[in-house]
Amino acid sequence: MSKPGTPENPLRVAIVGAGPSGFYAADQIIKDPDTQAQVDLFDRLPTPYGLVRGGVAPDHPKIKSVTRVYERTAAKEGFRFFGNVEVGRDLNVEDFERHYHAIIYTFGAEADRELGIPGEDLPGCHAATAFVGWYNAHPDYADRDFRLDRAKRAVVIGNGNVALDVARMLALDDAELRRTDIADHAIELLDASTIEEIVILGRRGPAQAAYTNPEVRELGDLEEADVVVDPAEAELDPASRAWVDSEDADKTAKVNVEIVEEYARRQPTGKPKRIVLRFLSSPIEIRGGERVESIVIGRNELVEQDGSLRARDTGDREELACDLILRSVGYTGVPLRGVPFDERRGTILNESGRVLESHGGPHRVGHYTAGWIKRGPSGVIGTNKRCATETVEHLLSDVAAGRLLEPESPDPNSIESLLAERGANYVSFSGWEKIDRAEVEKGEPHGRPRVKFVSIDEMLDTAGKGGE
Repeated sequence: MSKPGTPENPLRVAIVGAGPSGFYAADQIIKDPDTQAQVDLFDRLPTPYGLVRGGVAPDHPKIKSVTRVYERTAAKEGFRFFGNVEVGRDLNVEDFERHYHAIIYTFGAEADRELGIPGEDLPGCHAATAFVGWYNAHPDYADRDFRLDRAKRAVVIGNGNVALDVARMLALDDAELRRTDIADHAIELLDASTIEEIVILGRRGPAQAAYTNPEVRELGDLEEADVVVDPAEAELDPASRAWVDSEDADKTAKVNVEIVEEYARRQPTGKPKRIVLRFLSSPIEIRGGERVESIVIGRNELVEQDGSLRARDTGDREELACDLILRSVGYTGVPLRGVPFDERRGTILNESGRVLESHGGPHRVGHYTAGWIKRGPSGVIGTNKRCATETVEHLLSDVAAGRLLEPESPDPNSIESLLAERGANYVSFSGWEKIDRAEVEKGEPHGRPRVKFVSIDEMLDTAGKGGE
């Protein structure tokens, strides 16, 4: 038989995870002019697009328009989608090795990092990932109860875009929410929210914040919330000021500082809610009886260490009463059985996208990774395209060199037969398109882009038998 990648023996690739990285990798493979390829994209949910569907804030529809690019990939010859297929339940790594020449893991970093402080397990302290999933109609989080109707002050820990997203969602009014594709259950409960103040804690200063300019700027345009910054906290330490004023500082940091300084000059206008940006503040302890009642905050100072400014605890303490805490201090990957994992970094063990057998060890033939599970949770959606391109370049290099798996059953129909044998009710891309159309139709009478299904059973019923 000819080598993989020819019309007689198409390159068979399984991609695990149908978020941006998975679609970018699929597109790069299929459009390669020298390779005849068949790509099967798997996801444990019936719906594709990963965090574009389940993570992007509902009031940011322009970001979600990137799915049109993925739709074009899905329409290409050689592409198939298998939704509602979970690795470890319906298929395992060994199954992929028997049916494909290569496997690319692109399932992201789905777990949240913990604070590691006393009281973190008290009811009322939640991962921001859970809150984001809840208001985005993610099936895993639909039944969460954040008791928004019994809270006056919420504390958001973290200074990235997700932290600002959740703070903003807590501050939007009902009319703003009803123009979006937010989950129906979230609209009702956010409308009934009694939260008056949202405090965002950043452990370093305004110059080191991880959020982007548009995210922090739009806080100042909210109809129902004033943004409050203590002028003393907006003032940079000498080292940060010198860096911001230098040519070494990136534009994002410079503008972030300018925005925060402008907020510090503002006077509250009496809006019903307040978003308070705090800097040089770290959570030390969460206190309460049956639920969260307060948080102890430590005051930091910035010190130079190894060429960068790091936060150091000064020993000063403040106790702030609160009813809800959302931690947004980063994501981490979850190991997949049979795939080498780097516990320290929370990623699949790899070198530039090639999976490694061990630290410093050889490449595991036929196994690759891209996206957050490859490099960690960093960058924006477009970053995943560059990341996937690097991985696919290595894969195609290995195709040319003949360094691939040798599957026993590469026939495309064999994986469908295996799924049928195991009773897996998979959803094809045409099945997803039925779900998509139904959601859009449900939203039209209400002037909304869509009303999302939350129940997987409803999604499967809509997709039809066999996912078609």
